[in-house]
Amino acid sequence: MRLNGKSAIITGAASGFGQGIATEFAKQGAQVMVADIAHEAAEQHAKTINGISCKVDVSNNESVQNMIDKALKEFGKIDILVNNAGITHLKAPLDDVTEDEFDRVIAVNAKSVYLTAKHLIPLMKKEKKGSILNVASTAGISPRANLSWYNASKGWMITATKTMAVELAPFGIRTNAICPVAGETPLLKSFMGEDTPEIREKFLATIPIGRFSTPQDMANAALFLCSDEASMITGVALEVDGGRCI
Repeated sequence: MRLNGKSAIITGAASGFGQGIATEFAKQGAQVMVADIAHEAAEQHAKTINGISCKVDVSNNESVQNMIDKALKEFGKIDILVNNAGITHLKAPLDDVTEDEFDRVIAVNAKSVYLTAKHLIPLMKKEKKGSILNVASTAGISPRANLSWYNASKGWMITATKTMAVELAPFGIRTNAICPVAGETPLLKSFMGEDTPEIREKFLATIPIGRFSTPQDMANAALFLCSDEASMITGVALEVDGGRCI
């Protein structure tokens, strides 16, 4: 029960890594909000873990404000935020990605971190404590070709994590990131271009441990960084990638 008595918002928690993090946090005693644009799936998972759900578009100011307000009303406080919601554009040369695709990637992957901070940080400052975890990517450290603007958005998230950590540490607020390699999530096919045994084999050859990240891998890392065990850790971008970035 390493999160006993704590409350957490996890965005993009209806599937993939976010779902794994939400499940583990609930097992460890946290009150969990499963926040996702796919509300029906969020509701189903929230019931599974005895949490609450919220439909949210993390790129929209009013929607994010409503999410924070609902969590505060239900929990009375917000101890942990996991910015997990994210999207990518399809694999393509950087000059072939449309402006609409670019805008959407930046809105969901980058603007969302700004919006959640805008609405949550004042509350955490009053409490003089809090933990924020941004789910970045190995793509922000060791980019792959033809995912340029996705790579850039995750690099932005890593830099945002570090600057937030420096500014917020005096208020007792820690900010960290985890950097997964690709895993069995809805985004995997987009990362690979197409999902065939041959392409999977080629992709896995770049990961020394030889497998994809799993939701449980991300949950274990997130649990540590958001728990009091990591009270001296802020500003890290932890590579949970089987050696991909070495």
